Amino acid sequence: MKPVVIIPARMASTRLPGKPLADIGGVPMIVRVWAQAMKAGVGPVIVAAAEQEIADAVERAGGHAFLTHPDLPSGSDRIFAALEGVDPPNEKGEGRYDTVINLQGDLPALDPAQIRAAANALAGHDIATLAAPITDAADRDNPAVVKAVVAWAPYGDRGRALYFSRAAVPTGAGEHFYHVGIYAFTRTALTRFVQLPPSALERREKLEQLRALEAGMSIAVAKVDSVPLSVDTPEDLEYARKLIL
Repeated sequence: MKPVVIIPARMASTRLPGKPLADIGGVPMIVRVWAQAMKAGVGPVIVAAAEQEIADAVERAGGHAFLTHPDLPSGSDRIFAALEGVDPPNEKGEGRYDTVINLQGDLPALDPAQIRAAANALAGHDIATLAAPITDAADRDNPAVVKAVVAWAPYGDRGRALYFSRAAVPTGAGEHFYHVGIYAFTRTALTRFVQLPPSALERREKLEQLRALEAGMSIAVAKVDSVPLSVDTPEDLEYARKLIL
């Protein structure tokens, strides 16, 4: 396996405009995410930047950024564009990197071990991601919280994704799981995924990963202990500043 970590980032956030450059202790958030990804040690880290100012911030910190078209429809399309730009495939569709880790750019306190967990879970599957036990009962019914339905192996912390939803599924008593939006793709799977049209369930739930399941792609899931802080609102940003400093 020859992985590359790619972090999509764009300035146009509805709830927190300019989010990638939000200051956390004197460091732009995207730079903090890049630094955590570097600590994971799984491979080179590239920021797929929609705007030049994001690329400039990353490169000033010593990182590598690739400028993508600002109007790409999703983070997956942005990481694919960056991958094709920095590592063009040969006539067989192969490049230096055969595995792509898609890491969100709003996880400034991410544990690097979670990046490694996603990469390690990929073997034998098209895609891998993470899930953590839901610890707050209110989150089960919160549509802003994405839940993962997983067929877990009898022993250990691995399973296979059956569905993702904003609703509380399955019904009844028992453990429920947060979906942690870190993905590992084989290069072949990513290439196929971005060429697929949005699926019916994807549009209904507004969850891109359902496109892969509807197309018959296999998504492995590794269980982790907790969900990393995702900075989506001004309140999240203030909390991140207190947490990290």
